[in-house]
Amino acid sequence: MYTKNCYIDGAWVQGAGVEFSSYDPANGDVVWCGHAASAAQVNLACEVAGRAQGEWSALGFEGRALIIRKYRELIEAHKAELAEMISCEMGKPLWDAVGEVAAMIGKIALSESAYAKRTGEAAVEQTGFSSVLRHKAHGVVAVFGPYNFPCHLPNGHIVPALLAGNCVLFKPSEVTPKTGAFMVHLWDLAGLPKGVISLLQGEKNIGIALSKAKLNGLFFTGSSATGKYLHKHFAGRPEVMLALEMGGNNPLIVAQVSDVEAACYHIIQSAFITSGQRCTCARRLILLDGEADEILAKLVEMSKALRVGLWNDDDEPYMGPLVNGKVANDYMLTYANLVMRGGKALLDPKKLRDIDALVSPAIVDVTGVEDIVDEEIFAPLLQVYRVADFDAAIAVANDTKYGLSAGVISDNRDLYEAYLSRSHAGIINFNRQTTGASGAAPFGGVGCSGNHRPSAFYAADYCAYPIASVEADEVVMPKQLPIGFGA
Repeated sequence: MYTKNCYIDGAWVQGAGVEFSSYDPANGDVVWCGHAASAAQVNLACEVAGRAQGEWSALGFEGRALIIRKYRELIEAHKAELAEMISCEMGKPLWDAVGEVAAMIGKIALSESAYAKRTGEAAVEQTGFSSVLRHKAHGVVAVFGPYNFPCHLPNGHIVPALLAGNCVLFKPSEVTPKTGAFMVHLWDLAGLPKGVISLLQGEKNIGIALSKAKLNGLFFTGSSATGKYLHKHFAGRPEVMLALEMGGNNPLIVAQVSDVEAACYHIIQSAFITSGQRCTCARRLILLDGEADEILAKLVEMSKALRVGLWNDDDEPYMGPLVNGKVANDYMLTYANLVMRGGKALLDPKKLRDIDALVSPAIVDVTGVEDIVDEEIFAPLLQVYRVADFDAAIAVANDTKYGLSAGVISDNRDLYEAYLSRSHAGIINFNRQTTGASGAAPFGGVGCSGNHRPSAFYAADYCAYPIASVEADEVVMPKQLPIGFGA
């Protein structure tokens, strides 16, 4: 098994950078401790990947797919260990981590299907020639992973990138280095050739070093602020494929619904799953004035009953802790600030069991509160807006610079159709949670949520570029020369 911090040129090596650690958010215990890569190691990994990429690409799709299928088998064999590692390092309940590992496994077949459908080869026979479409890997790409889905989300970049013939430099979140290292350990066991994947641990400075390296692509999942920095940094470098998957200040409209309990179930699944630490979580609940009181009464009642605890509790919780105590403190302060500025407290957040990161969900009615900052709050905080009619609901929903996820819950499909035609989001669900997304569909948003490079089934699009060719088997003179050609 891997014993060092970084993986370069097919070998586990000690990072030459600063020491850092990851911690169990439940008790503060050290989960992983090691050294970051150095800038020199980043450059070395990039050079090694550049040398390995030609042979990896020449292996052909089926040759690459055989190794990637072996990786899937290894995830299957280690899925219990991997799920527990995810829960221990970032805090999510075990059922949630098991779902993440299942999504990793499913990604393999979906990525193969996407490659064939979106970036495969095709030829159309014409008179005397063929029109041929092929796709070619970019070369060396960096993948930056987030902490909330430390395996599934970077895996969603890595698998299609490798299938397309790219070599990958993987930087896990500094919050979840252990799970990132275990993923690369499985790639090593699967038999990836030397240099095809590298693991570069570290904090912000390693991300900066990677962004300065000789890359052909960078695939990022994380905050809008970091995504904007990368977008600005790569301005004027059109040779680099940049795929940015960022956050959202996501709206959920509930109107004209008869089954209030069912509606509240989907609101909770939208706002509080994974302790609000999903980029698709609903942050803003928009209700019509005449219906709001009944819905909010039931929502508060059901939210109070949610079990919040640790992944290894005897009674498994719905929600686990936030990723660390600082994030939890910021969440509590944000809630308090909204109430201080005139928000109506509907459900106060509480710290639980003397654990800094373990907090309960919060609901605050911010109707009429002015100058609310349009930012993603990555925590179980739901802001409620009361509006007079559905047109006003659409206006509030669209009043954001983000555009990732949104939803409508209603018995009246016409309302959904009206919102669909006027909305600004890449994922729009009807009578389902905003956090529900299919791996067989594109995943991404617009505005400050992404740069029009959706992932999931469409990840194949940014992992290779098209080559159009007109081909003939022999050189022949045409039967009729062009006008003005020759004497």
